[in-house]
Amino acid sequence: MTLLWINLSLVFTYSLFSRYFATPALDSGLSASIKPNKVLILGSIVTLVLISGLRSNIGDTFNYINIYNDNEFTWEYILSEKDIGFGILQMLLKNFVSQDPQVMIFTTALITNVLIIIVLYNYSRMVELSLYVYITGGLFLVSMNGIRQVLAAAITFTAIKYLINGNWWKYAFVVVIASFFHQSALILLPIYFLVRFKAWSKATIALVISSVFIVIGYDQFSKLLFTAIEDTQYGGYASFAEGGANNLRVAVESVPIILAFIGREKLKQIFPNSDYIVNMALIGLIFMMISTQNWIFARVSIYFQLYSLILISWIPKLFREKDQKIIYFGIIVCYLVYYYYENVINLNILYKSDYLIW
Repeated sequence: MTLLWINLSLVFTYSLFSRYFATPALDSGLSASIKPNKVLILGSIVTLVLISGLRSNIGDTFNYINIYNDNEFTWEYILSEKDIGFGILQMLLKNFVSQDPQVMIFTTALITNVLIIIVLYNYSRMVELSLYVYITGGLFLVSMNGIRQVLAAAITFTAIKYLINGNWWKYAFVVVIASFFHQSALILLPIYFLVRFKAWSKATIALVISSVFIVIGYDQFSKLLFTAIEDTQYGGYASFAEGGANNLRVAVESVPIILAFIGREKLKQIFPNSDYIVNMALIGLIFMMISTQNWIFARVSIYFQLYSLILISWIPKLFREKDQKIIYFGIIVCYLVYYYYENVINLNILYKSDYLIW
């Protein structure tokens, strides 16, 4: 964990000072009123990419390495597998760059983290909070496990501008591109129409009530769902038996939503486009609630957790000025405790690298 702690410290420090040396945002299309210093943000990017890209373990990394080593990525092989976009990426890397699987790990880490940070740079009010929660909330670690899906999520995240502006065709184009890396990204096509309403409206209440009923009647819901997808590549999830997500995870995901609801009037004033961000984060929470019955739904929530990173960066500004520092440090401390519990006590994460020796 030593390198992961160093990563957290460096990323937070770089991004904090990037906001300290920020300049006013002249682009009216951006939601944040300031532009963090690009050079210092680059420091955060480099740190995240090096830690993620030079790893030799964590989650499914070993399986991805074996696949890269054991296969020749011909067109016949790629078309026979799911998610052909990722197959094409591996074919290009293996045929034209290097036979070393570390190149594939590094490239996916580079693309994923750069895309995520670009969006956070443009839409977060306190970019250091977004990046801090990206790490301590667990999504950065997930990006080193579910490589394909988080890569797809990062690609869809760049469609946030089209989601806010209501440009369906450009939004759909980005989502379809992402689906070539992980087909589950296609769920964001109908989601577009679910989030194009005001936050905390009757539609919001209907979503929350529906999720509660799904959790209560999960057995019936799961039968209908898995019957509908039994002929797809995800039909095998019907026998998925790893249990459900723990309630602590749901509680952590709910914090930004609850605080956004409490300060909803202020949020609307300082962040006019917040409705879409709130709705996406809320849907992520709903999937996380359902995942208490089956962990597989937590994987779907990945697409929406990225929006929570934006939302939490605005939370301190919803309070009175004299209380903002307390809320800010409260977020820092609470997520740090959660990070320690989840990664040291619960998962006992051991980070390994053939290049970064500590």
